[in-house]
Amino acid sequence: MSSETDLRLMARALDLAARGVGQVSPGPLVGCVIASATGEVLGEGFYVYEDLKHAETFALEQAGERAVGSTAYVSLEPHAHHGRTPPCTTALISAGIKRVVAPIEDPNPEVSGRGFKSLRAMGVEVCVGVMAREAERLNEKYLHFIRTGRPFVHLKLAASLDGKIATRTHESRWITGEKSRARVHQMRHEYDAIMIGAGTVIADNPLLTDRSGRPRRRPLTRVVLDDRLQLLVESNLAQTAKEGPVLLCAGDGDRAKKRVLESFGIEVLALSGRDLDSVLAELANRSLQSVLVEGGAELAGSFVDQELVNKVTFFISPLIIGGRDAPNAVGGTGAEKISNALRLKDIEVAHHGPDLEVTGYPAPPALQEPKE
Repeated sequence: MSSETDLRLMARALDLAARGVGQVSPGPLVGCVIASATGEVLGEGFYVYEDLKHAETFALEQAGERAVGSTAYVSLEPHAHHGRTPPCTTALISAGIKRVVAPIEDPNPEVSGRGFKSLRAMGVEVCVGVMAREAERLNEKYLHFIRTGRPFVHLKLAASLDGKIATRTHESRWITGEKSRARVHQMRHEYDAIMIGAGTVIADNPLLTDRSGRPRRRPLTRVVLDDRLQLLVESNLAQTAKEGPVLLCAGDGDRAKKRVLESFGIEVLALSGRDLDSVLAELANRSLQSVLVEGGAELAGSFVDQELVNKVTFFISPLIIGGRDAPNAVGGTGAEKISNALRLKDIEVAHHGPDLEVTGYPAPPALQEPKE
């Protein structure tokens, strides 16, 4: 059973871990709190990839000699192998830590279970499971990437109340308000890559940059699925390709056009944008553990049809666009029956001015059809 102190200090460790957002990929978010038997905080730390020190090391350095006999609250299983840094388990044991509290095991094969086993072998009490659900959510991108070898896919769309993403003349700026757009940049900061289809490039001429103002370890990789090579050299993406990576999945498109685009700094891949499995595999090979899919409708529909979505967010504006020719948010083949429709669970709703942000996760097949 977890005590109030365990819950409070684990929540603090998770908050510390979150400070590393944008600065740890392809690693996990990790926070650590060293506390006395009475719950007094002796040291704190969080992981940033470039620091070459783990959260536990920072926290132990702060605690110093007071760490002897104390408890370490760590947001993920400490590692016991020699990687970029020495084993965190060794550091904890050497510092005299008597108890380690962690929410979940690290599924990385080099870590999984070994960290806890090493600690227990040296007489350290290990408590696992405190705030496990919150820890899973915090590291959902890393955990999915390690478990599946595929990037975590988050589908994000902005739509009117009647489900339109543009007018019948394809005007789409701006369906949602300024506060929602600021929130989108916060979301972009959490991801390694952002993806759109060629139609969205033509319609919106976006930059697809992270303008959150927050530090990030790697620039946001911009991915365009464009089998017909519609991207123009005058586009914002082409004009800024040397400032931040742009990957163009162009299949067997015109070689001369490819060379022109490459001269602007765009990396053109001989991958069809229709082959989403291969596109995601390519991103994984580049250690991009997460991708934010921002549309348009056909790209969103393809991801939904192929059951490749791990998380969904809709920004809904209290706006009715109407028009049978106005594009809907999600295209593709779609569900044949309501029972086959993608149903979401763990729904969260937030307000951004007059807009609603609705986020959920695809329910397992057994939960897709609601009971009467």
